[in-house]
Amino acid sequence: MTVFALVDCNNFYVSCERLFRPELEGRPVVVLSNNDGCIIARSNEAKALGIAMGAPYFQTSALIEREGVEVFSSNYALYGDLSQRVMAILQEMEPEVEIYSIDEAFLRLPKNAAANLTDQALALRHRIKQNVGIPVSIGIGATRTLAKIAGRIAKKNPAHGGVFDLTACSDRDRLLAGVEVGDVWGIGRRLSEKLNREGVFTALDLARHDDDWLRRRLSVTGLRTAMELRGIPCIGLDQAPAPRKSVICSRSFRKPVASLTDLREAVSCYVSTAAEKLREEGLAAANLHVFLRTSPHRPDLPQHAESLLVGLPQPTASTPLLIKAALRGLDRIYRPGYGYQKAGVMLTELTPGDRIQQSLFHRPPREDRAVMAALDLINRRWGRDTLHYASSGQTRPWQMSRERKSPAYTTSWQELPKVRAAE
Repeated sequence: MTVFALVDCNNFYVSCERLFRPELEGRPVVVLSNNDGCIIARSNEAKALGIAMGAPYFQTSALIEREGVEVFSSNYALYGDLSQRVMAILQEMEPEVEIYSIDEAFLRLPKNAAANLTDQALALRHRIKQNVGIPVSIGIGATRTLAKIAGRIAKKNPAHGGVFDLTACSDRDRLLAGVEVGDVWGIGRRLSEKLNREGVFTALDLARHDDDWLRRRLSVTGLRTAMELRGIPCIGLDQAPAPRKSVICSRSFRKPVASLTDLREAVSCYVSTAAEKLREEGLAAANLHVFLRTSPHRPDLPQHAESLLVGLPQPTASTPLLIKAALRGLDRIYRPGYGYQKAGVMLTELTPGDRIQQSLFHRPPREDRAVMAALDLINRRWGRDTLHYASSGQTRPWQMSRERKSPAYTTSWQELPKVRAAE
C-alpha cells in the first residue's frame, strides 16, 4: 500500500523574505506583484489585519502604514532559487516526487506496519527548515486529494506541529464534514456555487453522493474527485513534466510607453530572457510571436492591440537571431501615437535543440552555440544581465517598478548578505 504526502511551503514568498530578515518574524509582512500592483503573499499577521489576497496596494496602503506592515516587491530570482533547494531535499529523501508548483510537491510514500509516517514527515520538515530555512506543512492521505486536505489541517492547526496524517485518523468523516466543498482540490468557486445549489456543502457531502449523479453533473473529473475523497486513488503521481509547448516573456510597464526605441529595448530584453529559458531546457523555437497592447482599463485613451507571428528559417535558441526576428515584427505592428501598457514575446513550435534538421540554404554561424554557452555561463556566475545585448538598453525607463525589492541574496555575488564578526 502507498500513501501520498503534500509538502507545502508556508506563506512561501513571505518566508523567503524573512529568511534573511529574521527580525520580521512575528510581524505583518506582504509581498507585491509585478509593478508593485497587488498583494500576492501575506504573513499570518497580515491576514489577521484583514489584508486581502489580491488587494490593490494603493487601496491598502493606509492600513499598511498605520499597522507597520513590512512591504516587499516580488523577488522571483530569490523565490525560484529557494524553491529549487527545497525540492532538491525532497528528491534526495524520497524517490517519487512530483513538483506541483513553486511551493508545493507531492510525494508517494511506501506504507508498512513498521513505518510511522508522522515521524518521517516531521524529520523531513526539520531537515528542510535546518538546511534551507523555509517552514513547511505536510499532509498525508490515501489519495492526493486527501493529502491536500490533510495539508490544510496541518497548516491551520499549530497543535499538529506542521504535520497531519489523515491515514491514521479514526474519524475521517468528521474531518471531511468540516471542509467546505469549495476548499476541495479541483473544486473552484463557480463549481462550488453549483454544488451548493444542489445541497452539496462539504467534502463529506461530495464523497457520499451517488456516482451516476456525479458523472452527469460534474463529468468524470468530478466523480474522480469524489472517489479520491473516499480514499480510492484516481490521480497518480506525474513525475515527468509534460513537454513544454511554448516559452513566453512579457511585462506590464510602470507607465505607458509610446516610444518605438523604448519598446524595441523592452522586446529585446524579453527575447533574451525567453532564449535563455530555451537553452536551459535544451530547446529551440521555430516560431516567434511578438505582441503589444495599450491598457484595456483606460478606455479614455486611444486603444491598440496587435500581435504578429514571425517564422524562423529553422529552429533556434540564439538570442541575436531571435532578437532580430522580434524587432522586425515589432516594427510592423507598432503604431505611433499610442501609449502601450504591455509588450512581450512567445516562442512556439519547440523542438529539442540536438534534433534540428539542418536547412540546405541556411546555416547558422558555427560559433553561435559557443557564444551563447559563454553568455549563459557568465550570467549564471556573476548574476543575470551581467552581459546583455546592447539592443536591450542601459537605463531602461520602461522597466517594471520594484521599488521595495530585496537583494538577490542567493544568486548574485554582489548582493550576498554581509556578516560582521564581533570584536
